[in-house]
Amino acid sequence: MIRGLGYLRSLSDLETVPVATKNGTPVLVRNLGTVTFGPDIREGVAEWQGEGETVGGIVVMRDGMNALTVIDGVKKKLAEIKPSFPPGVEVVSGYDRSGLIHASIETLQRDLLEEAAIVSVVIIIFLFHFRSALIPILTLPIAVVASFIPMYYLHVTSNIMSLGGLALAIGVLVDAAIVMVENGYRQLSEHQSSQSEPLPEPQRRKILLNSAKQVGAAIFFSLLIIVVSFLPVFLLEAQEGRMFRPLAWTKTLAVGFSSILAITLVPVLMILFIRGRLIPESRNPISRITQAIYLPILRLCLRFRKTTLLLNLVFLIVTLPLALHIGSQFMPPLYEGSALYMPTALPGISIGQASQLLQEQDRILRTFPEVETVFGSIGRSDSATDNAPLDMYDTTLMLKPRSQWRPGMTYEKLIQEMDAKLQFPGLSNTWTMPVENRLDMELTGIKTPLGLKIQGPNLEGVQQVGAQVQQILSAIPEMRSIFAERVSQGFYLNVEVNRAEAARYGLTIADAQQAVTSGIGGEMVAENVEGRERYPVNVRYGRDFRDNVEELRRVLIGTPSGAQIPVSDVAKISFSRGPSMIRDEDGALTGYVYIDLNTKDYGGFVTHASNLLKQKLNVPPGFTYKWSGEYEFELRAKERLQLILPIVFFVIFMLLYVVFHSITEAAVLIFPTIYALTGGLILQKLLGYNFSVAVWVGYIALFGIAVETGVVMVVYLHEALDHRLKSGVPLRHEDIEAAVIEGAVHRLRPKLMTVCVVLASLIPILWETGVGADVMKPIAAPIVGGMITSTIHVLILVPVFFALMKERALRRGTLQPRSSQSDT
Repeated sequence: MIRGLGYLRSLSDLETVPVATKNGTPVLVRNLGTVTFGPDIREGVAEWQGEGETVGGIVVMRDGMNALTVIDGVKKKLAEIKPSFPPGVEVVSGYDRSGLIHASIETLQRDLLEEAAIVSVVIIIFLFHFRSALIPILTLPIAVVASFIPMYYLHVTSNIMSLGGLALAIGVLVDAAIVMVENGYRQLSEHQSSQSEPLPEPQRRKILLNSAKQVGAAIFFSLLIIVVSFLPVFLLEAQEGRMFRPLAWTKTLAVGFSSILAITLVPVLMILFIRGRLIPESRNPISRITQAIYLPILRLCLRFRKTTLLLNLVFLIVTLPLALHIGSQFMPPLYEGSALYMPTALPGISIGQASQLLQEQDRILRTFPEVETVFGSIGRSDSATDNAPLDMYDTTLMLKPRSQWRPGMTYEKLIQEMDAKLQFPGLSNTWTMPVENRLDMELTGIKTPLGLKIQGPNLEGVQQVGAQVQQILSAIPEMRSIFAERVSQGFYLNVEVNRAEAARYGLTIADAQQAVTSGIGGEMVAENVEGRERYPVNVRYGRDFRDNVEELRRVLIGTPSGAQIPVSDVAKISFSRGPSMIRDEDGALTGYVYIDLNTKDYGGFVTHASNLLKQKLNVPPGFTYKWSGEYEFELRAKERLQLILPIVFFVIFMLLYVVFHSITEAAVLIFPTIYALTGGLILQKLLGYNFSVAVWVGYIALFGIAVETGVVMVVYLHEALDHRLKSGVPLRHEDIEAAVIEGAVHRLRPKLMTVCVVLASLIPILWETGVGADVMKPIAAPIVGGMITSTIHVLILVPVFFALMKERALRRGTLQPRSSQSDT
């Protein structure tokens, strides 16, 4: 192989390159200018800990990959190559999401264990029989573990939302087993107390199996209703769908498996464990106390039925308007253990000034004792992963564990303190969190949770409308900062060629512009090869010949005749303003207004701000504005739920009709959802939670549980009434009322048990302070508050409605046992 070698080895090689000859003498590059090493145009800066510039890298995860697996793989690879680093060089992480993932999973795992323990204790206290209590306790882990099998094949990972679904379902998983076991225990203990001799084994089995059959169908359908009531979560779309679908899958799968276990495993365990001499319910201290409290209240309500209904109606009228006084947002913010400081400067800032300002900001942030590390950047890297301009700052703060914070310090207080110390002229501050910000920017382009998009036919008009919006909204008290992009405030140096003058010298527009391009801006004329590295060779005027307008006017242009003329002879050089960046959305020029609030009531703020803009903003023809950011997601989710929820309620109503074969009874059992809503609203207001997708997921879960409690009540009311109807003795109104009292009061224990285990299972979530609790608390709060009011409704109003319906059927002569009952 024959090779011709001519690579440049040094600057001296380049200096001796000939460009022409004159009278036999070569004209070398060094005769025309200075040859030096120089930097490329800088588009960004990275800074570490306020100590100075550093080199930053970004790990981009492939779509669909597991973040924790990728992070662990990167750490392992960095550990492998660490010995090859030059002395004094180290690689540290400026942002690591694995801590957030581990902390959130640990929070939910801890809550799951606490919930299981509390539920077990509640069951034992109510039943007062350890072997019987062991049945629902055993079915709980089986249902949970079984749900992980389809989760694996559905590619649902263990994360804050999937484990949160199990945490919400813990109390419901044991409901069916509790009702079955309690019913079998009661019937067996009653038979034992009525006979002095021990029951034969075949009779004991028959009693237990009949008791399971008595409530099995209704309980199975009530669990099916819980599953159906959660369908709206599956039908959520876009970001909210991706967030809550794992929660919906795990909760639905766990409830589904518990339903199957209730009609298969639980009856078998009842035969195995419910044996020996049982204590009758009448001797159970918990039952005696609760019945003693409940009985006089129920009798009073049955005696004054109209007053009872009127008082409950007044309660609805008073509490439901609370919904109008509660704010709204897309999602409660998840504390990520980190913060993101993203101030925006005015266009035209130099790279040197921007770098100095970035280091000063990072130095100030590093002084806060709650801050672990500070990694700041300006502009963009060499890749296209984040095409930010030089006026956009991006500083990631990794925070220490909350146990190491100053006493009384919260995340909100910390951000306020930082914001107060970082007030620089010309900068508009924005505070958010890394994951939240990346999602917002990816989905809407807006880097703040809330913003405006202004669109129009020209950028000057877009900037003017944005400036008006900034001025109008800046006076709102909830505003922490607002910044309208200066989309037409870029700085330009124009070289405008005079065609006629250029033609006199035989020059075209392109000839003049070529001189400007190569002489002032520089032109890549070659590329030097050094092994696997490539370096461009750039030619342009020295800095002294291009650092002011007067020098630029002396830039020479070669004419066809060989003469050299200054560019000022054929062109006018001037300064002007123009687009700093051009953004196009939906076929229209667009500018953003970034809004950072000190409140999370985005819906209330948008309503107030929209009214102000309608009154004061003068929008020229052809220009429009619309709200963007998380508010877009909130509107989309709200519209979706408004469409789906009525359909789901209709399906629940049809399932209730299938169970009880009565339109009126199905309607009565829908009412608990309304009363559940009132309790949820009260607790939501007390705890200060805005309406969000998380809160509505809590209400959706609540509606199914509330209906289940009503189903249990009606089953026992029918049992007591059917017992009297089958005796063959003609019934009077007094007999119906006595049957209602018997079914409601004497069967109080299973109803209270189902309610108490649901409430007790959610207590660990409400008192949780770990990472991830910010999302789970708003889900749990409506369930806890709603279960209290819906239980009062079920214990009071359902018996009243049941008595009214059956007395009406008695007057019409259509009262029949449930087994032979037709449609009413």
